[in-house]
Amino acid sequence: MRKRNKNLLGLILFGFMVIGLTAQEENIEESPVEALEAEMTPKTDTVNNFKKIKLDGIAAVVGDYVILDSDIEKTLIDLRSQGASTEDITHCSLLGKLMEDRLYAHQAVQDSILVSDDEVNATSDRQIQQLVQQVGSMDKVLEFYKKETVEDFREELYTINKLRMLSEKMQQKIVGEIEVTPEEVRRFFKNIPEDQKPVFGAELEISQIVKTPEIPEEEKQKVINKLQEIKADVEDNDASFSVKAILYSQDPGSKSKGGFYSMTRQTPFVKEFKDVAFSLQEGEISEPFETTFGYHIIFIEKIRGQELDLRHILIQPEIPQAAVDDAKIELDTIRKHIIEGKYTFAEAALNFSDEKETKNDGGLLRNPINFDSRFELTKMDPTLYNQVRNLKDEEISYPLLEPDTRGGPPKYKILKVTNRYDEHEADFAKDYLKIQELALREKQYNAIKEWMDDHIVDTYVSINDANKSCDFANNWVKK
Repeated sequence: MRKRNKNLLGLILFGFMVIGLTAQEENIEESPVEALEAEMTPKTDTVNNFKKIKLDGIAAVVGDYVILDSDIEKTLIDLRSQGASTEDITHCSLLGKLMEDRLYAHQAVQDSILVSDDEVNATSDRQIQQLVQQVGSMDKVLEFYKKETVEDFREELYTINKLRMLSEKMQQKIVGEIEVTPEEVRRFFKNIPEDQKPVFGAELEISQIVKTPEIPEEEKQKVINKLQEIKADVEDNDASFSVKAILYSQDPGSKSKGGFYSMTRQTPFVKEFKDVAFSLQEGEISEPFETTFGYHIIFIEKIRGQELDLRHILIQPEIPQAAVDDAKIELDTIRKHIIEGKYTFAEAALNFSDEKETKNDGGLLRNPINFDSRFELTKMDPTLYNQVRNLKDEEISYPLLEPDTRGGPPKYKILKVTNRYDEHEADFAKDYLKIQELALREKQYNAIKEWMDDHIVDTYVSINDANKSCDFANNWVKK
């Protein structure tokens, strides 16, 4: 069963793999692959009798989509550039995956699943911004992707992103409402042979108490005054908001872009930021407002339906060293009182911790992957692992200073390992959430497989003779 679960998980993850910069799309009539391939093969010059050179070939056609041989190679190169392991990925398995993506996209169009041009273009814009930030300039991006002009690059990105988004929406439609009942989970686990039960690695449950240094009111007011000054300069003197963001913003994710973000209601920004952004009109600048990251002002550059193009400036109040020292001293005192038995760790977290997400749960951390309370050692965040790896049972760490990776103020915390679970064979009661996840994935996989079998039969599919010998997971080579 261990091997069975590993294979199943691999198939599911591979089936939902994000498409890289590899896709090419063409509308064609229902004609044989050979005819399409012939059109792409240079003609022999009857005067000079040049030798034919095959520039590219048609690997397969699925519905209205063509997959070129170069698509397969480019996908492989892109996976490697993203750091993915390609040892177990074959030409045939990659072609099969690309054909699956085209079938999803083809059927999405048939089912009138829509992806708006604004939605696709906004995604492309974000990608271009990230690429420029990573490599330094648009010219370097074009050179890396071997494109002559920005328009050529945008056109290819548009094609790729529309295909990907159609494919994702179709997959979500297939599996989005699938759930497993407790009885289905029980049957799934019961049907696993005893000698094939999955084994889960060693795990920890970790609790923490957090103290954030208190910022003096005068420091907060300094920042508010500065942001109001910037707002007035832009509104009254036509100063550039973009230039002001480059000069003053402390948001590392947008500073170099003049504070620019494109966002929707679903964009994972904090609630306070989204509430202010969606309350503004085009061309309007907000009053200064506070989030966990500091103080902001927002300028709405463009409104496109449910999507905003905005610029913002973030400034964080200065935290005096005395405030940082006070936070550490307070945590030292809390730690001492817990050890002396004045209150438990959970009681201290509830009464003293500044972290809203964990204080009401006794400081218990949640795994961001599945929101379970357990962290598997082999999959734990390296920073957290290094902080707790030497803690013994019932031992509480000394205060640890931790910068906020999201750009907020630093904080002090103390940690405790509240439970340990050694590597063990799956237990239905103790590992219910993990078993439920496996059962759900199997049910989703079966739904996808059934959908594939049904729609391959009803969709035009043609495969180049060179690829017909592939041992595909799906019945692409129709008998």
